[in-house]
Amino acid sequence: MSTNVMTAVGEAVDLAVTRLDFDRLHREYWEQNEFVFIPQFLDRALVEELLVPQAQGVKGELNRNYIPGHKKGGSVSYYAVMEKAPRFLDLYRSPAFVDFLSRLSHARLMLCPENDPHSCALYYYTEPGDHIGFHYDTSYYKGSRYTILMGLVDKSTQCKLVCELFKDDPAKQPRHLELITEPGDLVIFNGDKLWHAVTPLGPGEERIALTMEYVTNPEMGSFKRLYSNLKDSFAYFGLRAVFKRAFGSTSRTR
Repeated sequence: MSTNVMTAVGEAVDLAVTRLDFDRLHREYWEQNEFVFIPQFLDRALVEELLVPQAQGVKGELNRNYIPGHKKGGSVSYYAVMEKAPRFLDLYRSPAFVDFLSRLSHARLMLCPENDPHSCALYYYTEPGDHIGFHYDTSYYKGSRYTILMGLVDKSTQCKLVCELFKDDPAKQPRHLELITEPGDLVIFNGDKLWHAVTPLGPGEERIALTMEYVTNPEMGSFKRLYSNLKDSFAYFGLRAVFKRAFGSTSRTR
C-alpha cells in the first residue's frame, strides 16, 4: 500500500479534528447524555475514494449471523481489518482523534487490547431484512467503553440508526432519533448509556458502517473475556475468527 495514501488518510483526520467546533460539540455531547452526531466529519469524496474500496475489498472475510428477534447481518473483525484494510487504522489510532475523544468524554481513552475483535470492525447490511435490535454497547472491561460509528456506504431508504436518548435517566424526557449515516458522518457515544438499534434493510439496498471502540481501562476479568468472546463468536465474527486469534494471543504472551 502506498505510504502517500496512508498519509492522506491520517492528514485528513488531523485536519478534520482541527475544523471541529469543539465547544459546541462538547455542550451537545453532555446535554444529550454522552451522545453526539457529527455530519461529514470526513469529506465524503475522501471516504468513498480511500476507505470504501477497502470495506468492499474485505467482503470475502464477512461472517453473517442471524439471531431470531434481534439481529441479522454481517461483520468483519479487527483482525481482518488489520491484515487487509489497514487504512481504517489511520483513523482509529490517530493521536489527534483519540485526544479529541478524550477531551470530549472527560476520560483518558485508550485503544482496545489487540485481542478484542470489536476494536475497529466493519458492519455490513447487504441482504433484505438485515438489522440489529435495541441494545447497549455494554462494557465488559473494568472501565467504560466508548463507541464511535462512521458511515461508509448508505444506499438505503429504510435502514437507519435509531437512538433513544435518556433511556437510563428517569429525570429526563426520552428523545427519539433516526439517523442516516452517510459516508463520513460520525456518531460518538458512551456504550453503557445509548439505547440504539438499526432498522431493517430494504430490497436492493446496502449499508456499511465502521465501528471503533475505546476504553478507559483495558483490563477484563477472565470470565467476562470468555463471555465476551462467546458473544462475539455467535453474534458477530464467528467462532473460528474469535477463538483462533484469542488463543493465539494468549499463547504468544506466555
